Amino acid sequence: MQRRTFLAATGAAAAAGRASDYATSTGPGAVPDWEAPLFDLEKRSKTPVVVERLDLLKTGPKYFLRATSKDGVIGVALVKQADDYLSMLTRVAMPFFKGKDARQLETLIDEYYIKNYKLAGQALWAPAAYVEQAMFDMLGRTVNQSVGTLLGGVRRRQIPVYLSGSVRETTAEQEVEVYAKALAMSGARAVKFKIAGRMGRNADHYAGRTETMLKLARKTFGDRILIYVDANGGYNAAKAISMAPLLKELNVAFFEEPCPWEEISETKRVADSLDIPIAFGECDSSFWKFDHMIRTRALDIVQPDLNYNGGFIRTARVARMAARAGIPITPHNTQTGASACNLLQFASAIPNIGPYMELPFRGRYGDEPWASHSSRIINGMVQVPEGPGLGVTVDPAYLAKAQVIASM
Repeated sequence: MQRRTFLAATGAAAAAGRASDYATSTGPGAVPDWEAPLFDLEKRSKTPVVVERLDLLKTGPKYFLRATSKDGVIGVALVKQADDYLSMLTRVAMPFFKGKDARQLETLIDEYYIKNYKLAGQALWAPAAYVEQAMFDMLGRTVNQSVGTLLGGVRRRQIPVYLSGSVRETTAEQEVEVYAKALAMSGARAVKFKIAGRMGRNADHYAGRTETMLKLARKTFGDRILIYVDANGGYNAAKAISMAPLLKELNVAFFEEPCPWEEISETKRVADSLDIPIAFGECDSSFWKFDHMIRTRALDIVQPDLNYNGGFIRTARVARMAARAGIPITPHNTQTGASACNLLQFASAIPNIGPYMELPFRGRYGDEPWASHSSRIINGMVQVPEGPGLGVTVDPAYLAKAQVIASM
């Protein structure tokens, strides 16, 4: 798809976004546009829903964050990469949110930032996301509403997905074979391949792999499957731009993270030069940076990660920024099975969600007998979990055997 066609389809030419008083105000209490409330969570419950206890649990390789309200309602979120964030979880995020009212999450998330603004990135925001998601589950179960309902109302019950999880350690032929089988098994209509070397400074994983893999994929899949590519910052702008003829020939539908994520000007050069939509933002968590990237059109598809960006509220705010500019949001996602419930709830409610959500799948499902819902792909779609909160119930007997890593 050509970038200019994509822009017209999303209405970007007509949507300039709205100016904020924050840029010109000289008075006290100037607040950026993006902090404006979205969900009015206080109207969901007449009484406070206060976190009485937070527990970080581990069973096998899996971690869970459990929130218990003063009324005894329990919310549970699955925690990804907990080993990387243990100190921030137990010393920063959990102490901050304990004793707080879940109905006030929209203001709490801003207070968390102000209190910890010298800390940044995934190490700050992923722990906040895990606690926030457990609190959303707790709040939803308290008021018997799904997280999608709390996020403004459920718009869709099934979520079309594209297959990801591509690796670079295979040959081009092996990778295409993996996804030919996965596409047939799942019925998905879109797939994403890893190209270049990860932060590879213009080098392929081995010479010729990217071109061979993409040409073989298009030949194997035909025109019925959308192909996306992700360079993981593997190119500088000049090299990424030089990829245009190949990507255009193969009708690649988006080009993700062509250049290192911290250098926006490189990605902006690529976006300005290519007709192919540029997807970006998985590593970012700064509202100022998202605002800048969207306003300057350094990207065509915004990709915050629900965990790395701090949870539902912060990611919904990025979606609102993008919507004002006519840009879709397609969150980065590496979670599968029951843990993908956060993405599914988010996608069920957000108006400007992209056509396909990311779901890693290479042809094998994990075994999760402890969960009431697993994200199986049927005819290219995943069912949004039904029921209150995140919609996934973790077997209490399974959690009862878990090791308590931290409790407060």
